[in-house]
Amino acid sequence: MIAKSLRQTNSDIIGAFASSLCLIHCLATPFIFIAHAGTAACCADAPSWWKGIDLLFIGVSFFAVYWSTKNSSKPWMVNALWVSWIGLCLVIGNEKLHLLALPESIIYVPAIALVVLHLYNKKYCQCDDDQCCTSKNKTYNNENRGY
Repeated sequence: MIAKSLRQTNSDIIGAFASSLCLIHCLATPFIFIAHAGTAACCADAPSWWKGIDLLFIGVSFFAVYWSTKNSSKPWMVNALWVSWIGLCLVIGNEKLHLLALPESIIYVPAIALVVLHLYNKKYCQCDDDQCCTSKNKTYNNENRGY
């Protein structure tokens, strides 16, 4: 019960923190390549563990978005968080698979969006009781409308 409460109340903080770390990771990568190219003539590619951090960010941000949307009072916020998370997944997936030639800076758009949305959701979209949350509100409204 306590763990569930902590997940729901801190999911926006965790999401903003994870998205910020993702942003720092994306910003640091070019500088690491430049520093590495100046010190070594081999290994022009990033280490596999550095590339694997992307998947860790996707996993952590998934759970943060999931719990944040369960606890949000605004339906548009739920959609915005999921669209941003899907955008982050698509950009990272494209980076791994090299499907489209996208500028490297495109990763900043969903990462910054997730940071901003989590912080906004934490400040303005929290439920005061169990009746306001969108996931519970949909069920409540559908039952009252005869759906």
